[in-house]
This record gives sequence, C-alpha cells and structure tokens, in this order.
Amino acid sequence: MPVTISLAERMSWISESSTMKVSAAADKLKAEGVDVIVFGAGEPDFPTPENIKKAAEAAIENNFTRYTAASGTLELKKAVCERHRVDFGTNYAPAECCISVGGKHSIFNLMQILINPGDEVVIPAPYWVTYADVVAYSQGKSAFVETREADGFEVTAAMIEKAVTPKTKLIIVNSPNNPTGAVLTQEEFARIVDLARRKGLYVLTDECYSQLVYDGKPYSAAAFPDAKDTVIVSGSLSKNYAMTGWRIGFTLSPAPIAKAMGTLQSQSTSNPTSVAQKAAVEALTGPQDSIQVMLAEYKRRRDFVVARLNTIPGVTCAMPKGAFYAYPNISSAFGKSGIQNSLDFAEQLLEKASVAAVPGAAFGTDEYLRISYATSMSELERGLDRIDQFMRGLA
Repeated sequence: MPVTISLAERMSWISESSTMKVSAAADKLKAEGVDVIVFGAGEPDFPTPENIKKAAEAAIENNFTRYTAASGTLELKKAVCERHRVDFGTNYAPAECCISVGGKHSIFNLMQILINPGDEVVIPAPYWVTYADVVAYSQGKSAFVETREADGFEVTAAMIEKAVTPKTKLIIVNSPNNPTGAVLTQEEFARIVDLARRKGLYVLTDECYSQLVYDGKPYSAAAFPDAKDTVIVSGSLSKNYAMTGWRIGFTLSPAPIAKAMGTLQSQSTSNPTSVAQKAAVEALTGPQDSIQVMLAEYKRRRDFVVARLNTIPGVTCAMPKGAFYAYPNISSAFGKSGIQNSLDFAEQLLEKASVAAVPGAAFGTDEYLRISYATSMSELERGLDRIDQFMRGLA
C-alpha cells in the first residue's frame, strides 16, 4: 500500500520562486531543441573575473576546504566591513557581520530571527518575489505599498507611513529595485529611515544591486547619521561581481542580530563554502574595475531595450535607474487571444514566440512583465523583435 505523503503545514505558506520556474520551463524547451530567448534570469551574463577564480583555485591548492565558523571567516567579515566603509562611508565591525549562503539566505535568516507570528512587514510593490514568501513562512504579514509607473516606481516615506500600524516591525527597501530598476534619492531614503527611527522599527536595505546605478554615486542608508541601530544591510556578491553560483551574501546589523543569525545558520547550513569565501575576499579586496565594465554595458543595453519596448504598440516602459531589468506595462494585451493576466501573457509568449520572461504578478503588479537585459545585444534584438510580433499578432 503506497505511503500517503503529508507535508508540514508551513510548506503551504511559501511557493516556488517564479523566476526559477521560468528558467526551468525555458531550460526544458531548450533541451527539446527549441530556440528559446531567455529574459527571465536575474544574473549577469559576464564571467566571474579571473582574479576571483584564481583565488578559489589557490584556496583548493592550499587545502582551504574544511569547515569555517558557521557565520563566515573573520577574514571575509573584515573584507565586507572594509569594502562597505570604502564604498559608502560606514563603520562596521566583524561582530556586526554575518556571512550567508547568498543574499536570499540572509533575508530568510533575518525574517526567522526577527519576525514573530502576527508581526507586519511593510514592502513597496513591485517587490522581489522572495520577500512576501519569507515573511509568510515566518508567520508574519506583508503590508504592500503600491508605487506608480508614472513616478518611476519610487516609494516615499509618506506612502510607507500610511501602511505602518502598531504591529509593524520592519520596512524593506530594495534600491536599486528588482524588478523595476527604481533608485531612491538619498533624501527620500533618509526620510524613510527617520520614520523608522521615530516609530521604533527596523529598515532592511537590500543592497543586492548596490553598485549597479547608472546616474550619480551609489550610497547606503546605513551611512546616514545614527542609522546603525535602525538599518540592517543585506548584501550579496552575486550581481556586483558576477558570482551568482558562488552563493555568498552577508548582513551588516546590530551585533545581537548578527549573532542570532549566526546561531540559526549553525543549525541549518553551517558555514558558507570555504572556497567561495576565499574567492569573495579577493572580490572585495582586489581590483574593482570589472564592476564599471559591466555597468557600462548594462547601460548600453538598457538604453536600447527601453527605447525598443516603447516602439511596440500597446507597450510602455519606464526608464530604470539601476540593476539590469526593464519592467514594461503589457496590460493592453489583456482581453486579447485569451490573455487575462500577466501569467497568461508570459505563458503564451513562451509558447508562441519562444521568449521567456517573468510575469509581473510574481512581483505584486499584474500589469507588467520583467525583462532581464543581462544577455547579449543580439539576443535582446531578436527577443524584442519576437515580442513586437507577438503583440501585433494578438486578436
């Protein structure tokens, strides 16, 4: 008699990552020989810089392959703190740093050690797909703040304050933003931090794309005066250094929070991969030239993609100021050819035009589609031509 599988109730509180699902569907078609153009992946198409790879090779040769401290090596924590000081003017100590298995892991850990059942987390929308799920998994409640395309999807302190209740514990701000590419001004972010301080809340600043800003100098909210008790930084080496598969992320926070995250990690993943940690040290302390090379190419692609999208009938697209995503409004297609929402749109786009992109519903705004331009210009040209033809062919 077959065994009945009964999963824990908590598994109903989260869903499979939409971006991962799109990538899997595209990979399946590619394996079947279909010429799929993939705009779904949220990762650089550049190789990891050579100096970083050589540092990993040296770590293996030197047998740096054993366990490290669960929350990361002291060497890497020092490198994270120093890089953040040089780039943004902060002043963190290794005891205020926890190294994790990627930025997503950092955020998951933070929610687990900070959010109690019933606590509320304010999240501007559109939002990265993971936020709402990890809040739900922690038995918290997400309070979404809708931003507008006409305003470049930028959130304000006044908008956030309307969502704050006595149950609010945390505000999440992702700038540059995934999926929109929106970048907050320092002045507005300072108002958000001031609001949190007045209300006794934490601000999580997700700095995954911290260096990928097209205009002006990157900054960190953690550098604002008296921000360290209020602001928690989640960072990652994945996007800035083209190290997605290496799985190294970090947090900078008050020491008790960093310690609690390390304790949780000690009973879950234990330490991040030792070799990847050595590579991360080189990424943070070695030459930083590769970031500007990637940024210049992303800017060239961004300018082309946004201009091309805005020539497609029925499509509008705001200009992203950072990251490597365009977020076009495709709602004019709703009601045509059986398309009722962004999920239908993405499914038909993949089926009929062989273009993989992530539906806006995954990010809390159903009228949109996320397009990653972290791919070659030739693929962008071919893919956008297919989207144009697809839109024109809708009845």
